[in-house]
Amino acid sequence: MATKKKTIKVTRTGSSIGRPAYQETNLRGLGLTKTGRTVELEDTPAVRGMIKKVAHLVKVEE
Repeated sequence: MATKKKTIKVTRTGSSIGRPAYQETNLRGLGLTKTGRTVELEDTPAVRGMIKKVAHLVKVEE
């Protein structure tokens, strides 16, 4: 039996210019290298933690 993994869509909405370096690192780790880019990621606690650090720069869709 195959289990269906939950995914979430994350869209970068803000710029990282003038932000702390760890926020840019988290955005790159999520695969969000440019403003407006959308990625679909597996819904894990690690990904949720990275999103929480840059919540003001991204939009999340369940």
